[in-house]
Amino acid sequence: MPDVRLASPQGRWILFTTVLGSGMALLDSTVVNVALPRIGEDLDADLAALQWTVNAYLVTLAGLILLGGALGDWYGRRRVFVVGVLWFAAASLLCGIAPDEGVLIAARALQGAGGALLTPGSLALIQASFHPDDRGRAVGLWSGLGGIGAAVGPFLGGWLVDGPGWRWVFLINVPLALLCAPVAVRHVPESSGTRAEGRFDVFGAALGAVALALVTYALIGAGDGSPLVVVSAVAGLAAAVGFVLVEKRRPDPMMPLEIFASRQFSAVNGVTLCVYAAFGGFFFLAALQLQVVVGWSALAVGTALLPTTALMLLLSARSGELADRIGPRLPLTVGPLLSAAGVLLMLRVGPDASYAADVLPALLVLGLGMVTLVAPLTAAVLASVETTRAGLASGVNNAAARAAGLLAVAALPLLAGMGPEAFRQPDAFDAAFDRAMLLCAGVLVIGAVLAAATVRRPAPGCRRPECRTHGSVAVPPLEADPRRGSGVA
Repeated sequence: MPDVRLASPQGRWILFTTVLGSGMALLDSTVVNVALPRIGEDLDADLAALQWTVNAYLVTLAGLILLGGALGDWYGRRRVFVVGVLWFAAASLLCGIAPDEGVLIAARALQGAGGALLTPGSLALIQASFHPDDRGRAVGLWSGLGGIGAAVGPFLGGWLVDGPGWRWVFLINVPLALLCAPVAVRHVPESSGTRAEGRFDVFGAALGAVALALVTYALIGAGDGSPLVVVSAVAGLAAAVGFVLVEKRRPDPMMPLEIFASRQFSAVNGVTLCVYAAFGGFFFLAALQLQVVVGWSALAVGTALLPTTALMLLLSARSGELADRIGPRLPLTVGPLLSAAGVLLMLRVGPDASYAADVLPALLVLGLGMVTLVAPLTAAVLASVETTRAGLASGVNNAAARAAGLLAVAALPLLAGMGPEAFRQPDAFDAAFDRAMLLCAGVLVIGAVLAAATVRRPAPGCRRPECRTHGSVAVPPLEADPRRGSGVA
C-alpha cells in the first residue's frame, strides 16, 4: 500500500514534479493559439499550416493517451512519466528551432506523443504514491495547481510572443523538463500494475491515430478538391473501421467497446463531442480574430482570455457540488446553452471592439457555461460505468474531447469559408469568423438538446470525481483507475 504522506518532504516533491510535468502539457495546449499569427508571419505559412500546428499535436495526443496510461502500468509509472517529460522537451526544442512549417508540424506530432506519456502518468503517480488518507487532498492540489498553470498559459504565451518571440512558447518547456525529470527520478517511488491487468494495444492505438490524422488532413485540404484529399478521407474512414474491428476482437483492447453498452456513457460522450468541438473551434479562431481583426497584441489577447479559466478555477468545485444534489441533466442542458450565448456575443467583436463592452461579456457568459457543465460532465461519465472502469471511462471521455477539438479546428474554417490567406485579410476573416461562431453556437445547442433527452440521474453510491477543481478549457479532467492508479488504462 502506498504510504507517502502529503506533509512530508517526499510528498511535497512528488506533488511538485507531477504538477510541473502535467502543467507543461496543459500550458502548451493554451499558449500556442496565441502565437499562431506570428508563426504564420515568420514562416510564411498559410491557414492550413496553422491548423496543422494545432492539430498535429492533438492527433498523437488523442490517439495515444489511452496507450500512455497502459504503458505506465506495464513498465513503471515513474519510468514512463520521465520518458514522457524528456520526450516532450526534446520535441519542444525541435519546435523552437524549426526552420519551416513542415518541421514545426512534425515536431508538434512528436510533442503530442510525449504528452500522451506524461499526462496520464502524472495523475497515476499521485494515486500510486500517496497514503489513502492524503490521496484526495493531493489530487485536489494537483488539479487546482494545474488549473492555475492553464490560467497563466495564454498570458505567458502572449508575453513570450511579444517579447523574445514565438519560439520561446516551445523552448520554455526545456528548462522545465530539466527540472522536472531529476526530481521525479530522485523523489518519486516506482510503481506498476500487474502485466495481466495491463493493456498494451499498440496496433489499436496506431489505427486510431492514423484515422484521426487522415480525416483531419481531408478536412483541412477539402477546399483544394485534389484526389489526394478524397483518398485520405476514404483511407481515414477505413482506418476508423479497422480500429473498431481490432478493438472488438482483441482479448485485451485499449478501448473495450462493451463500455459503450451503457446508454448513459454513450450519451454523455455525445454531449462531450458537441461541447468540446465548439470550445476547440472557438478558442482557435478567437485568438486569431482578436489579433487579425481587432488588432491587439499577443499579450493583450492572452490577458483577454483569462476570465474563462479564472471562472473555472473559482467555481468548478461548487458546480460539482450542485450537480451532486440536483443531478447532471440540468447542468448539462443549461451549460451548453449559456456557452452558446457567450459564443453568439462574440459576433459583436469586430475591428473597433472594446474589451469591456464587447469581449469581456462574451467570455464571462461563455465561462459561466463552461463552469456549469464541466464538473457535472465528469461526474456523469464516472457514474455511467462500474467503479472498476472509472479510469478507462475518464480516459475515453478525455480522448473524445481532444478528438472533437482537433476535428473542429480542421473543419470549422472550411465550413465558414476561410481561404488559405484568410488570416492575412482582416475583412474576409471577420466575416468568416461570424459564420464560424454561428456554427459553434449551433453545435452547443445540439449538445444541450442531447443532454436534455438522454442524461439521467445516476444511481446512489456511484463513483464521484476526485478532481473537483478544474481550470482547463480544452478537455475534461482525467480521473484515476481505482484499482491501479492509472489515469486512463
